[in-house]
Amino acid sequence: MKLRIGNVELENNLILAPMAGVTDLPFRTLCKEQGCGLLCTEMVSAKAILYKNRNTREILEVCEEERPIAVQFFGSDPEIVSDMAHQIEEGPYDIIDVNMGCPVPKVVNNGEGSALMKNPKLVEQLLTALVRKVRKPVTVKFRKGFDDNHVNVVELAKLAESCGVSAIAVHGRTREQFYSGQADWDIIRQVKEAVRIPVIGNGDIWGPVEAKGMLDETGCDGLMLARGARGNPWIFRRINHYLDTGELLPEPKPYEVGRMILRHAELQTAKQGESLGMKEMRKHIAWYTAGLPHSAVIRRESNTLEALEELRKLLMRHGMLEE
Repeated sequence: MKLRIGNVELENNLILAPMAGVTDLPFRTLCKEQGCGLLCTEMVSAKAILYKNRNTREILEVCEEERPIAVQFFGSDPEIVSDMAHQIEEGPYDIIDVNMGCPVPKVVNNGEGSALMKNPKLVEQLLTALVRKVRKPVTVKFRKGFDDNHVNVVELAKLAESCGVSAIAVHGRTREQFYSGQADWDIIRQVKEAVRIPVIGNGDIWGPVEAKGMLDETGCDGLMLARGARGNPWIFRRINHYLDTGELLPEPKPYEVGRMILRHAELQTAKQGESLGMKEMRKHIAWYTAGLPHSAVIRRESNTLEALEELRKLLMRHGMLEE
């Protein structure tokens, strides 16, 4: 199922959510290869770009093969956010996304991320400034609300549409919930019914069955995958296949997981060097192997890995790679 956001045509309606410390270039590459329709960078602070923070350079690095790709900003100053978006929009990004859903305390305490949902006036100023300043499509990600007493995403979605935003992503949890409990898919349906622009559903999509369930229950136009994609880039291929054919592809075999881990590690070490790259891989290995035989042992042993060759031997030792 194709999806159009502004003037950007996607091959399908599956979107990789921005995840800090996860959706870097190597991981995005794997998701793209498995059929993800739209990638997104890790979220980047507009102020950090303004002050030329060194870390932002790495976050903003994308390659042509990844496109279409969205760059996600967070910030609360309409002038700074719109100016920095304008400054980088000539780069290889197709969509400018604004984070109004991040629940992390240091972001929220700064009046950014999901804290913005408590201030509709500021949301309107920020989105209006951004849409005026950039030519590329602007999208925004909201949560259901800040807490159960302030469930206002439907009102904010209408506001975003009136500001000229091209699409809205909705995570069906409040900020207070973080990632606990169940995502409220009905609120996504309510947003879909309230606006004419594309609505992207997010929350509790762990595989093809949930993906189809969300589409059926909410009528949303696109699906955004976050935690369900960690250690599981195949999820995009499996969902696409299920939505196209109704056939449920099997979960990857241990040797397929092993090959993917090794490929991920090769990309990661090529980007960061062997020592840093192998450290970065530790959390990914834990996600990849969760639920597999010997996963606890593999996780423990991977915490001391410093070289690709050591990883190869570890995977072979546990029957996850052919000789």
